[in-house]
Amino acid sequence: MDTQKAIIYKGPGTFAYEERPVPTIKKADDVKIKIYGCCICGTDVNIFATPQRHPCKKDIIFGHEFCGEVVEVGASVNHLKVGDKVIIDPHGPCGHCDDCLAGLPEACENVFLGPDSGFEGQALTLGVFADGGLTQYVVMPSKFVYRVGPDTKPELMGMAEPLAGCGYALEKLNVHVGDTACVLGAGPIGLMFIALLKASGCRKIIVSEPVEYRRNKALEVGATRVVDPEAEDVAKVIHEETDGLGVDHCIEAVGGLIEECIEYVRPRGKVLQYGHDELARPEIKVGILLKKEVELHGGFLGKYYMRKVGQIIESGVLPLDKILTHVIPATKYQEALDLAASYQCGKIFVEIDF
Repeated sequence: MDTQKAIIYKGPGTFAYEERPVPTIKKADDVKIKIYGCCICGTDVNIFATPQRHPCKKDIIFGHEFCGEVVEVGASVNHLKVGDKVIIDPHGPCGHCDDCLAGLPEACENVFLGPDSGFEGQALTLGVFADGGLTQYVVMPSKFVYRVGPDTKPELMGMAEPLAGCGYALEKLNVHVGDTACVLGAGPIGLMFIALLKASGCRKIIVSEPVEYRRNKALEVGATRVVDPEAEDVAKVIHEETDGLGVDHCIEAVGGLIEECIEYVRPRGKVLQYGHDELARPEIKVGILLKKEVELHGGFLGKYYMRKVGQIIESGVLPLDKILTHVIPATKYQEALDLAASYQCGKIFVEIDF
């Protein structure tokens, strides 16, 4: 077989099914992977939104949350073998820049594109700015490929990349057993944070989400109280639930609500900005930030966390089967995108069926 079918990004709001060459191993550390499928990310929805809310390189094979099975390895690869089930880091660190050598692979200097690319400041993510995983076979360096157990479900493997980002970011908050938390947004990322907070021992997890489907899903995965921000006063609910103190931690999983997070936390509370919206320009009341001495964090990629994520998925410690709500074949990709944009779903796994 010389060619393979693939889903190709053609520009804002459009994709096409096209034939592309089947990649071959060219370097000793390469691995060739037969793709099981690829989850849909909120970034994907933003790429296909009108107006577009996240950039993407035209004519690349789309999809970055992919997984599969090793079918061939390069001469120097000894930690993977044919038949291994694997999860993928689609924006792995180089391992040799100053930040990587300082133990900061999440800040790798070489994972970012240069100014000549037209996408300055964006991570060089496979499936967004280079060929990705909505196809049949992928070849990539073995250092970005992580083995999981043979019984691991492919649709849960597809959740590895976003779960790694959430897990890495949450560790910044240093959550303790008995803490209280608020999550703004109960989309797939918000649901992952809820599950992680529950597993970390939070006694109260308050979730603000306007979509009823997602509020119900939040309760399934660990929320102790859900709030419709269009019908209720979220600040008042948090005041009631925390005896007027505010929550210990507030996670922004929408894109533009960091001002609300600062309001909702207690003095010296911790805020995590994780919602990614390139067009968001929220205002911040600096006086409140200073007087409450709020600890403010950003979270983006979770590269060093991939091995741990494989172990988390295998363990079953998180209710990932409740966060994953749909498996849709790649030949119905538009249907999958439409469902993701409707907010009437959790995580969607697009199964390669061509």
